[in-house]
Amino acid sequence: MMQSNDEILSATAIVKRFPGAIALDHVNFSLRRGEVHALLGENGAGKSTLIKCMTGAYRRDEGSLRLDGVEIDPRDPLDAQSLGIGTVYQEVNLLGNLSVAENLFLGRQPRRFGLVNTREMNRQARALLANYGMDINVSRSLDSYSVAVQQVVAIARAVDLSGKVLILDEPTASLDAQEVEMLFRIVRGLKAKGLGVVFITHFLEQVYALSDRITVLRNGQFIGTRETASLPRKDLVTMMLGHELADAEKELRAHQPDSGNVRFEFNGYGKAGKIKPFDLSVRKGEVVGIAGLLGSGRTETAQLLFGVDKPDSGTATVAGKTVSLNSPRAAINEGFGFCPEDRKIEGIIGDLSIRENIALALQARRGWARPLSRSEQIALADRYIKALDIRTTDREKPIKLLSGGNQQKAILARWLATNPQFLILDEPTRGIDVGAHAEIIRLIEDLCAQGMSLLVISSELEELVAYSSRILVLRDREHVAELTGGAITTQNIVNAIAASGSEKAVQ
Repeated sequence: MMQSNDEILSATAIVKRFPGAIALDHVNFSLRRGEVHALLGENGAGKSTLIKCMTGAYRRDEGSLRLDGVEIDPRDPLDAQSLGIGTVYQEVNLLGNLSVAENLFLGRQPRRFGLVNTREMNRQARALLANYGMDINVSRSLDSYSVAVQQVVAIARAVDLSGKVLILDEPTASLDAQEVEMLFRIVRGLKAKGLGVVFITHFLEQVYALSDRITVLRNGQFIGTRETASLPRKDLVTMMLGHELADAEKELRAHQPDSGNVRFEFNGYGKAGKIKPFDLSVRKGEVVGIAGLLGSGRTETAQLLFGVDKPDSGTATVAGKTVSLNSPRAAINEGFGFCPEDRKIEGIIGDLSIRENIALALQARRGWARPLSRSEQIALADRYIKALDIRTTDREKPIKLLSGGNQQKAILARWLATNPQFLILDEPTRGIDVGAHAEIIRLIEDLCAQGMSLLVISSELEELVAYSSRILVLRDREHVAELTGGAITTQNIVNAIAASGSEKAVQ
C-alpha cells in the first residue's frame, strides 16, 4: 500500500498472532492529516489489537508502520507518545486524586530551584485548557469534575505530549448528548489544526456526524475503507457483519402475554430520595420497557425491584403471595435476575474465569454450604457458551479479556443458569457492537416467547418500541406514563418525557 503525501500514519499488512488465533490478518489502515477516521467492527473484530500494535502495547508479528513517511517500531506506548501518537481511552487513564494541572504535566512539571513550581504549572494548565474552551479551577482534583471534563483533560495532555495522531477509543460511551457535542467541537478544532484523529465507537450516528472516512475490520481482517459521505448506513452494517442486517433492523413484533396472568405486582412501591411510589404489574411472557432520560429514575427502579435498595413504601407480590424483597438474595430466591448497567463495575468479576462468572448466581442461590462442583461449573459454562455464542477459545480465560459484547452475554448466562422467572436488564445493549446488539435483542424475544417476564431499561427508544408489550416512561424519578398497544411509538415516548410536570398519562 503506497503512502500518499497527505497520510500522516499508515499501517500495512499488520499481522498479530496469539496462541490458537490470528487476531490481525494482514490489516491495512491509513490516517490523513486533518481528518477524523472511524475504525469500526464488531467486538472481537481486531480494532483494539490494531490500536495496540500501532501504539507499541503489542509488538506486531508482521507488517510495517509509517509516521510522516518514516518507518517506526514503537517499543511501548511511551515510545509511541514520544513519536507523536497519543491515545485516550473510554476509562480515563489519569490519576483522579491529583489536580487537573498535575495530571496535565505529570512527569514534566515545571520546576524552580529543583522543586515543582505549582504556580507556573497551574498557569500553563489554564493556558493549555483555554485552547479547548475550558475555564476551570486547575488546582482541584480531577475526580471532582465530570467524565466529560476528564476526557477533555486527557485529550489535552495527549495532544500536548504527542501532537500528530490522537486515538480516541470509545470516548463518548459515558457522556450525555451535550457532553458529546462539546467533545465533538474539540475534536473538530484539532482536526482543523491538522491533527489526525482515529475514532473508535459503537454509535453509528456519531460516526456519520464526525468522521471523514471509515475503515471496517471483521474477524481480524481488513474489509475496506470508504468515504463517510458516500457510504450508506445499510452498506456499512453489511461490511461490519458480512451479511444483511434485515432480521435485526426489521420491525419486531412484541410477544403478547396472557392478559390475565399477572406474575409480579408492585403497589405503591418506592423509596424516598430514589424513586417516587409507583404501581407495576408484569405478566408471564411480557417485556415491559422503561424509558426516560439519564437521572429519571430508571436504574433506581431496577435496583429497588431487585432489593439493592430497600423500599420504604408499598408491597410486592409474586404469584399472588406477598414477599419481602429487602436484599438481592431475597429477590434471587423469588426467581429474580438482574443484569446491571455497568457490567465492568457491577457485573463481571474481571479476574475470575468465564466459568466462575457464569456459575456465580446459581452458587449464591444454592448457598455456599452446597458448592457447585467443578464438573457442574464446566457443564454449565459450556452449555451457555454454546447457547449464547460467547466467543472465547477457553472457558478458563479471565472474563476481563473478553470483548464487551461477550462479557454482556456471559452475565446473561449467569442469570439464565438460575432459571429466573423475572429478568431485569439495565441497558443490555449499551457499548456493544451491532452484531452482539442484534443477538441480545433476539435473545430477549426468545426468552419472552418461552414465558419469562422481563423488565428492560434502554436509551434506544426504537429498540424498546420494537420488543416491548408495554413501556413505562419516567421523568424526575417518577413514573409518569404507561404506553400500550398502538400508543407505543418513539414520538409518544418523547412527548411523555417532555410533558409538563403536572401531566401524567396512561395510554
